This record gives sequence, C-alpha cells and structure tokens, in this order.
Amino acid sequence: MNNRKLLAFIPLALFLLLGLFLWRGLSIDPTELPSELADKKRPIPAFELPSLTEPSRLLTPDDLKGEVALLNVWATWCPTCKEEHGFLNRLAQDENVTIYGINYKDEPGKAREWLRRYLNPYQKVVLDQDGSLGLDMGVYGAPETYVLDPEGRVRYRHVGAVDAEVWKTLKQVMAQVEQESRS
Repeated sequence: MNNRKLLAFIPLALFLLLGLFLWRGLSIDPTELPSELADKKRPIPAFELPSLTEPSRLLTPDDLKGEVALLNVWATWCPTCKEEHGFLNRLAQDENVTIYGINYKDEPGKAREWLRRYLNPYQKVVLDQDGSLGLDMGVYGAPETYVLDPEGRVRYRHVGAVDAEVWKTLKQVMAQVEQESRS
C-alpha cells in the first residue's frame, strides 16, 4: 500500500479515537466523583473556622462529631443550593436528621440573610469564606453532601442537590453507618 492510501485512513482513525473518548466521557456519572475522604473513612481535615450563626465562636472538627449526620456544602451564589434548601429543611424538621453546613466561598451577611429568609436546617454552620476547608476536602463546587459517622469521618459523598431520590441513598448509607457504629 502506498503512502497516499495510508494517509487516507488517518482521518478515519482519528475520528474513531475521538468517538471512543467521547463515548467514555458520556458514560461517567458526574455525581459519583471519587472521594479520598469517603473511600478511606478519613476524618474531616483539621480546621478552625468561625461559625456563620455565632461569629464569635470558632468551630473545629470536634463540633461535627457525636452522631451520624449530613454535612452539606452550600452557598448563596449557588442556584442548585436554593433548589435543595427546602428539602434539607424538611429532613431536619420532619425526619429529625442532623445536618451541619459549610458555607462555601460566600459573603457572611448574604448567607445569614439566606438562613433567616429560607430557614436554617443546620445544627452548626462553618464559615469557609476563602474555601480552604472545601479545598482540603476536595470540594468541586456547591452543593455537595457528605455522610459523617459519629467520629466525624466521611463515609459517603454526594455531588449535586439532595432531593427525594438522593435521600433514599443517603438514608440507607446513614442507617448502615449507624448500625456499624453500634457494633
């Protein structure tokens, strides 16, 4: 086969290779991002940051220990966070779920107004104004929700809004973590 005929197959080969990459990319679920913390049952990274709701108080990982809980990363600039906020309020009120919050890269005044206007589902809210805690946790963006065990270790991570469908999975994970912590 001469070189001209061989060159004619290069575009076809490139097209097939590109198609393979695109097919692989479309088959990945973006809500199932790997989590170094959850995969290894690691504790939340060390931090000492102010509370959004009690600005004179500093919070640490010890403040997020004691029971199986959700840890929700949120911000007022995040439209999806507003979408999930009502559902988080229902979980906290109707199902008595303990939820901690990390207010991520946000303005404290706007965040406090948000909680006043839309109600506060959080037991405690860490103010991560510069995003350092989020960075240490591997946060891609808001919202993200983690399941914490009583020792404050991350056991599961969900990227995206929490709704009734996602809650089914989170509830199962929390029940499993609860059962393991009793054993």
